[in-house]
Amino acid sequence: MPTDTAEHWEHIAGRALNVPGALRGYTESLRQARDAGKVAAERQVSIVIEQTTKYAAEDGFFAKLAAEARTADGPLPGETQETLDAGAAAARGAYRELAEFLRTELLPAAPQQDAVGRERYALASRSFLGAAVDLEETYAWGVQELYRLIAEQENVASAIKPGASIEEAKDVLNNDPARQLKGTEALKAWMQELSDKAVAELAGVHFEIPDVMRKLECLIAPTDEGGIYYTGPSDDFSRPGRMWWSVPAGEDTFTTWAETTTVFHEGVPGHHLQVATATYRRELLNKWRRNICWTSGHGEGWALYAEKLMQELGYLADPGDHMGMLDMQRMRAARVVFDIGVHLELEIPERWGSGTWTPRRATTSSRKTCPSAKASSHSNSPATSAGPARPRPTKWDSASGNRSGPTSKPGPASTSRPSTRER
Repeated sequence: MPTDTAEHWEHIAGRALNVPGALRGYTESLRQARDAGKVAAERQVSIVIEQTTKYAAEDGFFAKLAAEARTADGPLPGETQETLDAGAAAARGAYRELAEFLRTELLPAAPQQDAVGRERYALASRSFLGAAVDLEETYAWGVQELYRLIAEQENVASAIKPGASIEEAKDVLNNDPARQLKGTEALKAWMQELSDKAVAELAGVHFEIPDVMRKLECLIAPTDEGGIYYTGPSDDFSRPGRMWWSVPAGEDTFTTWAETTTVFHEGVPGHHLQVATATYRRELLNKWRRNICWTSGHGEGWALYAEKLMQELGYLADPGDHMGMLDMQRMRAARVVFDIGVHLELEIPERWGSGTWTPRRATTSSRKTCPSAKASSHSNSPATSAGPARPRPTKWDSASGNRSGPTSKPGPASTSRPSTRER
C-alpha cells in the first residue's frame, strides 16, 4: 500500500477499521465448520493462536504500523494519526478476539490427529494442484526425487571442497565472508542488485519484458514471521511488483549462496515475469484472470521452472549457488513425502525408520533430511502444512512435463496471482 501522503494513510486507517468485520465473518465461518464436524488439527489451531496473539500485542504489527506512520514529508496530520490509531486499536482488538475464540471454542473441538484421510486429501490436492494425481505414485516419486537431490548435492559438495560432505560444504559456504550479508539493509540492496541484473540481462534476449514491467522493488517486509514472497503490481503499474523478505526477529546475518535461487523464483523469470505479464495483457485477459485467478500447481510450478531455467542459462553455475538451489528443491521434495505420508498415514521408507508417518516423525526426519530448514518459523518447516496438499504443488508440478514425474490429468487452465511463497 502506498504511504507517501496523508490520503494514503487515511485509506490504510479505513482498511484497519474494517478488520473487525472481516474477522467476525471469518470466525462465523469457522464456527459453522466446527458445527459440521470440520476442524483443523489441534497442532495447527495452536500455531494460529500463537500468530494471532502476536498481531494483537502492544508491539505487534498493527501497533508498529500506527506508531511508525509517516508521509514522505514527515509526520501525519493529527486527525489522520488519530484515525489510524483507532484503526490499529480496532484491528488489534479483533485479533485478540479471534485468538480467544480459537483458544476457547475451536481448540477444544480440534482433533489431535493431523491426518485428514484419503478422500479429503484427494480433494485438497486437486484444488491446489489443478490436476488429479495418483497419490501413492506421487509419494514414491517424491521419495526417489529426494534421494536423487541428495546424491546431486553430494557431487556439488565435492566441487566446493574435495571429499566434503554436504554439511561440510555448507559450513565452507557459510563461513565465506564473500557470501555473507550483515543487516537487513545489506540484504535489501543485494536482492535489488541481483534482481535488476536478471531483468536487464534477460529482457530482449530470453523474454520480451515491456518497459513498464522492468521495475521490481525488493523490500524488507513489516512482519517478522519468516518467508519470502511476491506481490504483483497494481492494474495500472503505478505500484510496481514487489519482492518481500520477512526476516525473523533477531536474525541479521544472511548468506547469498542459500538465497540467490529465491530471488529468481520470486522475481524474474519467476513470479514477477509471470504475474506482471498477466496484468499487462489486459487486451487478452479479463480482470479475474489477471488479478484473482491463482492455482498453486500452475503458479508455483512456473517459479520453480524459472529456477531450473536460470541454472541452464548459467546464473547458478557457481557451486554455492547451485547448492542453494538444490537445498530448496530438497526441502520441497521432502514436503511431498511428509505431507502425503502424514495425511494418508503411509509407511516410512526404511532409510528413515519404520512404522507410519506422524507429524512428530516427519519433524524428526525433516531435521535430518533438510537440515538447512529453519526451525524458528512454522512456515519454514518441511514437516508443517497449512492444510492438506498445500506444500506440494511447487515441486511436483515442476515435473508435470517430465516422464519421471507423477502422472496427472489436466485440470482447468489458470493464470496468475501469487500472494506468498513459504520458505
